Amino acid sequence: MTNRIALWLAATIVLLALADIFLDDGRVLLFLSKKILDLVQYIAFWR
Repeated sequence: MTNRIALWLAATIVLLALADIFLDDGRVLLFLSKKILDLVQYIAFWR
């Protein structure tokens, strides 16, 4: 992955997160963070 692709990808993720915060009060980010925490706990169980 080149630096240019990484910067575009990071900018896209930040813009989508900001759009979610301003347009939907961050509901998608909250949902994804809960699911990631569940995944971490599931993986820690198998460790």
